[in-house]
Amino acid sequence: MDRVPADRAAGAAALWSRDFRLFFTARTVAMLGDAMLPVALSVGILDAGYGPSGVGYALGAWTAALALCMLFGGALADRLTPRRLMVWADGVRLVVQSVVALGFLLGTPSLWQIVAAQVVSGVATAMFQPGVASMVPAVAPDVQRANGSLRVAEALAALCGPALAGAMVAGLSPGSVFAVYAATYGISGWCLLRLRVKLVPQAAGDGSLLRQLADGWREFRARTWLWAVIALFTVYGFTVAGVSLALGGVLIIEEHGATAYGTAMAAFGGGCALGGVLAMKVRPRRPLLAGAAALTVFTLYPLAPALGLPPWALATGWGVAGVGCAFWGVVWATTVQTRVPTGLLNRMYAYDVTGSLAAMALGRTFAGPLADRFGGQQVLVGATVLALACCAALPAVPAIRGLRAVAPGGDAPHSDPSADRAADAAGDRATDRAAEGTHR
Repeated sequence: MDRVPADRAAGAAALWSRDFRLFFTARTVAMLGDAMLPVALSVGILDAGYGPSGVGYALGAWTAALALCMLFGGALADRLTPRRLMVWADGVRLVVQSVVALGFLLGTPSLWQIVAAQVVSGVATAMFQPGVASMVPAVAPDVQRANGSLRVAEALAALCGPALAGAMVAGLSPGSVFAVYAATYGISGWCLLRLRVKLVPQAAGDGSLLRQLADGWREFRARTWLWAVIALFTVYGFTVAGVSLALGGVLIIEEHGATAYGTAMAAFGGGCALGGVLAMKVRPRRPLLAGAAALTVFTLYPLAPALGLPPWALATGWGVAGVGCAFWGVVWATTVQTRVPTGLLNRMYAYDVTGSLAAMALGRTFAGPLADRFGGQQVLVGATVLALACCAALPAVPAIRGLRAVAPGGDAPHSDPSADRAADAAGDRATDRAAEGTHR
C-alpha cells in the first residue's frame, strides 16, 4: 500500500482550504443535528402520549420519503447544480423543523402534524444528500483525505448528538432540541451559500427528469465495478447490516443491560473515527480490494453478541468492526467520486443510497420475525456467515479487484466506461502474471 508522502503538512494545508472548511463545517453541524433527531422525536412523541407506534410512524415517514425521492434528488442535483439544491433543501428543513420546535414549545402538536413535517423533511433530505458526493471533489483536491475527515466528523457526531439531545431534553424540553436541530440546517445552508466553488448544471439539456434517470441508469449499468458493488451491498444491507443493527443491541441489552450496549456503541463510534483517520493515511493501489479486506472485520458486529461475549469483549469487537466499516466507506466514496463523471455523479450516488436504504429497511423489518422463528443468536450467526460470503464475493469480480486508485489531483479515467474496463483487464493480467511468477 502507498502511504501519505513526506510533505504531509503541505497536503493538509491544501485540503483545509476556505471552501473545504466551510463545507466541512456545514456537514459536521448537519450530521450532529441528524444524530439528535431520533432522541428529540422519541422523547417528544412519547411525552405527548402517542406511544412507541407514534415514534415509528414519524421515523418511518422520514425514511420512506427519503428513499422514495432520492433518485429524483440525484437527477435534480445534476440539472440544477448540487450546491443550489442543497441550500434550498437546508432552507426547507430549517423552516419545517422550526415549526415543529414551536409546536412543542407552545403546546402539544398533533401526531399527523409531526409525521407530515418529517415527510417534508425527508423529501428535502433526498434533495440534499446526492449533492454531497459531487461537492467533495469540487472543494477538496485530495478526495480521500477529505472523505476521511468527514468520516471522522460523522463518527464523532453520532457519538455526541444523542448525548447532547438527551442532556437538553432532561434540562429543558423536546422543543428546545428541535430548535437546535433546526438551527443546524441554518448554519449548514449559510456555509454552503458562502462557497466560492463554481459549478454549472451538467444535465440541463438532457430532457425530462425521467430521461435523465434513464440515462443515468444506462451509465450505471455500463460500469461493472459500480453496479456489482451496489448489487452485493443490496444483499449485504438486507441480510447483514439491517439484521445486525436491529438484533445486536437487543441481545446485548437482554444479556448485559443498557450500559453495556451504550459502551459497545461508543466503541463502535470510536472505531469508525479511527477507521476514518486510517483511511486518510493509507492509500491502497486497488482501493476496492483493500476495502473488501477491511470490511471482513465488520463480521464482529453480528458475531460478538451472537457469541454472548462479556461486555469488554463486545466493546472491543464492535470497536474493531467500526474501523473496518469506516475504512470501506471512505475508499468506496473516494472511488466513486474520482471515477464517475461529474455530470453523472449525483445520479450514481442516488442509486447507491436508494438501494442501501431499501435493503436495510427490509432487513430491520424481517429481523424480528426471523429472531422469533429461529432465535436471535442463530440469526446473527447466519448474518456473520453471509457477511463473509459477501466480502469474498467482492474480490471475485474482476472489475472490482482490478480497479486502480486515481492519484490525488490526477485526472480520473472516467470519461468513458470502456476505459475502466480496459484498466480492470490490464490489472487482472498483471495480477495473473505476478501469480505465475510466484508459483515458478
